[in-house]
Amino acid sequence: MSNHEEVRIDPRAVVEDDANIGEGTSIWHFAHVRGGSKIGRSCIIGKGAYVDIGVKIGDNCKIQNGAMLYNGVSVGDEVFVGPHAVFTNDLRPRAHIWDEGRMCRTEVQEGASIGANATIRCGITVGRWCMIAAGSVVTKDVPAHALMVGVPAKQVGWVTKSGERMDLGVEEGFAGGSFKHPPTGEIVDL
Repeated sequence: MSNHEEVRIDPRAVVEDDANIGEGTSIWHFAHVRGGSKIGRSCIIGKGAYVDIGVKIGDNCKIQNGAMLYNGVSVGDEVFVGPHAVFTNDLRPRAHIWDEGRMCRTEVQEGASIGANATIRCGITVGRWCMIAAGSVVTKDVPAHALMVGVPAKQVGWVTKSGERMDLGVEEGFAGGSFKHPPTGEIVDL
């Protein structure tokens, strides 16, 4: 484990040897961070969260209480993972069969927000600055800035970097271009 004075680890958390923890990161009680994982600077790992071996988390991320990130998950900078969100890593899980060849990777890109109790199927990319609604089950790649809702998750709109829903149809956004969100002045390039 990185030995920085600025890292705050609750004494009730389990942080295994060889976990790489960035400066300014806080790990709350009952969290479990496996050896071989990498957590960036200024992150918050909430109560009861699980960060498996091989997981990579960027800088300035919030991994909320009870979130489960399994081997094969890579999280970019400034990502929010809501309470009890879970990532899978095997498309055909069986209790009696496991080897690293079955592992299926998932990438969560910069600034994405994943709501509470969402399930993210392995083998997909969750795009930059998208927003996944609470309770959604994501089974396919998510475009940058997409707003995803439901079981299975479907795209219902677009969001700005600050998380505001844009007045822009899904198909209109897929046609591409630069779109301004008048209330915030943000420009979103799709």
